[in-house]
Amino acid sequence: MPKDRDARKLRTVRHQRVRKKVAGDAQRPRLCVFRSLRFIYAQVIDDAAGHTLVSASSLETGGEGGSRPKPKSADSVAVGKLVAQRAKAQGITRVVFDRGGFKYHGRVKALADAAREAGLEF
Repeated sequence: MPKDRDARKLRTVRHQRVRKKVAGDAQRPRLCVFRSLRFIYAQVIDDAAGHTLVSASSLETGGEGGSRPKPKSADSVAVGKLVAQRAKAQGITRVVFDRGGFKYHGRVKALADAAREAGLEF
């Protein structure tokens, strides 16, 4: 079996383990992060209703279109700020952080720190 399939399977197992403990509701939705090799995505989800309330990605923050490529961590900071601004516009100030089975390190940590600085509490 190729190594990348093993890594993907292990990440989904870790994510399922995290999701047993983390759930979002109307008062405190879940901030879910997905990190691909190229981009990073964040969604604020109300699990009780099953709806995505707010979303942002590095595709929107100029992840591919600039003349000089930005570091991926800079894209993560921009996505964190953007998702926090959109959530605050919807009246959401407190969330539960879901790292999606990824290590809380690097781009995931940069996104979380930027969202905290922009006003989200978690």
